[in-house]
Order: sequence, then C-alpha cells, then structure tokens
Amino acid sequence: MIKSAYTNFALALLFATTAGTNPHNSAAAAFAMESAPQKLKPGSFLATIPEGPPDAILGIAEAFKACEDEKKVNVCVGAYRDSNGKPWILPSVRAAEERLLADPSANKEYAPIAGDATYVDLALGFAYGANADRSNVAGVQSLSGTGACRIGGRFLAEFVPKPAGLDKVPIYIPNPTWGNHVKIFQEAGMDVRRYRYYDSKTNRLDCDGLLEDLSNAPDGSVILLHACAHNPTGCDPTKDQWKAVSDLVKSKSHHVFFDSAYQGFASGDAEADAWALRRFVAEGHNVVLAQSFAKNFGLYGERTGTLSVVCDSPEEKSAVMSQLKLIVRPMYSSPPIHGSSVVKAVLTDEGLTKEYYANCREMAGRIGAMRTKLVEALKEVGSAHDWSHVSEQIGMFAFTGMSSGMCDELTSKYSIFLTRDGRISLAGLNDGNIEYVAKAIHAVTDGKSITS
Repeated sequence: MIKSAYTNFALALLFATTAGTNPHNSAAAAFAMESAPQKLKPGSFLATIPEGPPDAILGIAEAFKACEDEKKVNVCVGAYRDSNGKPWILPSVRAAEERLLADPSANKEYAPIAGDATYVDLALGFAYGANADRSNVAGVQSLSGTGACRIGGRFLAEFVPKPAGLDKVPIYIPNPTWGNHVKIFQEAGMDVRRYRYYDSKTNRLDCDGLLEDLSNAPDGSVILLHACAHNPTGCDPTKDQWKAVSDLVKSKSHHVFFDSAYQGFASGDAEADAWALRRFVAEGHNVVLAQSFAKNFGLYGERTGTLSVVCDSPEEKSAVMSQLKLIVRPMYSSPPIHGSSVVKAVLTDEGLTKEYYANCREMAGRIGAMRTKLVEALKEVGSAHDWSHVSEQIGMFAFTGMSSGMCDELTSKYSIFLTRDGRISLAGLNDGNIEYVAKAIHAVTDGKSITS
C-alpha cells in the first residue's frame, strides 16, 4: 500500500514535468497528484496563541472611532488638536518640509547607526542648553521617546552595578506614570519598582512620600523622573522640591534617568521647561536623558528623538557611544531620517526657530486656556467640588481625581472617551464641546468624592 502510494506520487512528478501542452498528459498528471499521499499538517503553534489585551490608550481611540454618537468627544489620546478639534502641523514644520522637498541635494540614504550627528547635537543643545558644554555628552538618535527609553533601559540594565543581593538593576518609576514605562523597562531587563508621586487625598504631588521612597531604595538604583509636565498628573515639583530630590539622589548614589516628552509644550517656554534637567546636570549628576519631538514639534508619526548620557571624560563618552551603537544595531539598525531632518531644518534657521517657539507658545496657550475654561465651566454648571488642583497642573493633561467608575459612566452615557484613571487630554477640548464635557463630568461626580 505504501509502495503504491509513493509510486503514484512519483508518477505525479513525472507527468507534471512532461505534460507540456498535451491534454492527455495533463489529465494524467492531475489524476496522479490526487492519488499521491497528502502530508497532514501538524497542529500549528499559532492555534495555541491567546489573544492579547488591547492597549489601554490606543484601544480607547479605536472605540472612539467606532462610536456613532454625534456628540462623542475624545479626551484620551495625548496628541495636540487645534480649536476645531483637528490635528495641527506646526507652520514652522510645514515650512521646513517644503524646503526639504525643494532641496536637490536631499537623498534617502541610510542614516548612521547613531543617527544624523548634526541633528543629535542640535537636539542635545535644545535640551541641555545651546551654550552648554556638550563635549562629553554621548547621544544617539532614537525612535522617539519610546525608543530612547528602550535603549537607555537596556544600557543601564547591562552596565549599572547591581545593588547587593539583586539579580537585576532596579528602576524606580513614579506612581502613576506613563503606562508604557513599565513594559519598556521590563523588556529592557530591569526590575521595575514604584515610588510615591501623586497623593489622591489631596490631588497633588506627594513630595514627602517621593523623598521617603527614594531614600529607602537600595543605593545605586535608577530613578526615572519626568523632566516637565508629568504624565498623567500634570503635577511637577517646585524648584525647591527638585533641589531636594537632587540632593537625596546624590546622597544615595542613585542614577538619574530623565524622560523629556514635553519640553516647550508644557509652558510654551522650552528654556523654562528644561530647568530641572539642567539643574541636575549642573549639580554633577551623570544624567541619562530620553528626549522626544512628538509633542513639542507635532512629529507624532515621524518617531524622532534622542537618547543621551552625560559622561565625565572623552574616554567615557567614546566607550558609552560604542555600547549604545551595539544596542541600536540589532534593534533597528538605523533611525528614520525625515523627522530628524525637519527638526534640523527648523533649529538651524533663525527665522524658522523663532517661528517654532511662537508655535510652541500657541499650543501651550490653547491648552492652558482650555484648562481654565474647564474649571470655570464646572463651576457654572453647578459643581461644588474644588477643582483647583486642575488649575495648578501643567501640560497636556488634567488629572481630575475621577474614579474608574465615573470614567466608565462618562463613556457609556455621554460618549466621552478617556482613560480610566481620570486623566483628560485638554487638547481634545474646544469651545464647541467644553460645556457638554463639563455637564457630563458634573453629572457623574455630583455628590461623590473626587479624592480618596
């Protein structure tokens, strides 16, 4: 039986190669192939893969798109919108792109592993200061802030000495923080831990808890700090509080990792927004910095950022650069060039730079106006809650204090889509929907606590 089956299979191959245009041979070949044994496909491992949960933020955005309610409002995704609720390309960015398109010398060649060196130096000057000594700062271009965090996490996991008794380098991140931080640093091989940041009883920064937790962390831990406009709370330390954090970190020999996603976008003043980072560098910290140009340049889809490390000597810088390149090369080989070319074009032209800073002020101004109007509208619709914490926050988000149940009710009853931690993206508000949103928030919070 087995012999017969393989004979048929061999005949099938013979007829298939000799059939040509002869219809009789073609028919014979088809018959033989049907008679040949069919190899049974084993159970595919793909059939055993469980479906993963949707991303907490991007999943909400998809639900918003599918919603057919004409009054629906998206205050979830952290991307700027103009007063008409539309995405906004910064005029300085558009002008830079037009120049790039008209440049006959432009090409689409690969960037080096470390990225466009001119862009990287400009980006570091933007962060550390145009007149700052950057000769010992190692920097590579990254896939926005997410990629910078991933590169930095891997670098620190490999080279920071592990505290006694630990098999991984601990990184302390604020509670709460940007949701992607946890997975990024876990995937980078770090032991992710939390430190207190936000006091839900007061809806404000818990500086005492922050300092206590960093004091109790093992000496030589990595401490992640948001450079400005903390996401999701919008609560930043005061200058005196930043100084206290710096002193404590130094006394514990901790390593500082700044994530800077909102420089220029937070207050409208890029120099002011860089104060904490520059203070830590001035005080001698070997800062690691993840830098993104998604929010402040509106380059969300261009994935433009940098990862940098402040070193103490040219020798250290050279060694660090070599290791960063070894991390980047197998990860994504080299970065995309369009976004970095836009940033470079803006920051190398005095006129475009001036226009860019005006664009930043315009974005920050609109966000600030929506923050004020939301608090005023809540009072006007009859809310008796104290919303002053929202007024005191900074950046794209308002951390309202609403519970997950309140957020669910906003979505199910009013088609207002937001994350379940009570964070509202102020960029999603405008004069056409702010009263509706305020009335809905009042409806779900009236008679209930917004502190815990």
